[in-house]
Amino acid sequence: MPKLITVISGKGGTGKTTLTAAFASLANNALIGDCDVDAADIHLILKPELTSKQDFYGMEVASINRDNCSACGLCAERCRFGAISKELVITAHICEGCGVCSLVCPENAITMKEHKAGEIFRSVTRFGPLVHAKLGIGEETSGKLVSMVRKISSEMAVENGIDLIIVDGPPGTGCSVIASITGGDLVLIVTEPSVAGIHDLKRVFEVTAHFGIKAVVCINKYNINEEKTADIEKFCQIKGIDVV
Repeated sequence: MPKLITVISGKGGTGKTTLTAAFASLANNALIGDCDVDAADIHLILKPELTSKQDFYGMEVASINRDNCSACGLCAERCRFGAISKELVITAHICEGCGVCSLVCPENAITMKEHKAGEIFRSVTRFGPLVHAKLGIGEETSGKLVSMVRKISSEMAVENGIDLIIVDGPPGTGCSVIASITGGDLVLIVTEPSVAGIHDLKRVFEVTAHFGIKAVVCINKYNINEEKTADIEKFCQIKGIDVV
């Protein structure tokens, strides 16, 4: 199986995408995966040539069959997310796909239907294959889409005899970050010498430690505040994290 390195950061703007692209340019036999699906941007650097595209379906959303509906309003009353108006119109981006409305409908007029939530792309770049994706506006299934990008990346790497997958992960500590690092071989946490950088480095390191994934640290732009750089190095020394 190919090795998986995921580049993440506790906050946005630390330079993880730039570093990921730099690693891709240095690697001899690598596949790049962009798992920052809420704000994918590595394609801006790598300028990929698209080879295929597929739709991504997230949570199911409710749909009302007007021919069967008796307009009792029970669905709107029971929807805790406010996705169904008094006129019994469903707002797809508010619907959480829980299915309560379909269960309480006395006329069986509501069904749960697949809902397109984004797109997944396969591309080629001057540094190797790229798997990337785009989540639709207001969609909340980023973790599931990241898992799909990871799965396709692994399959493509095996098919093409590629021994390294370099993943540009999302910032923060949410479910998309967890989906991007789970089962990986190494996580590179990119931080910067600022108060926010140190704070968010500590938070994201807790996530990697919780899942037992080896993490190392890059202090990007280290010389803009050498005092804060020293604070980061001290924290890493205490925690046993290599500053690479």
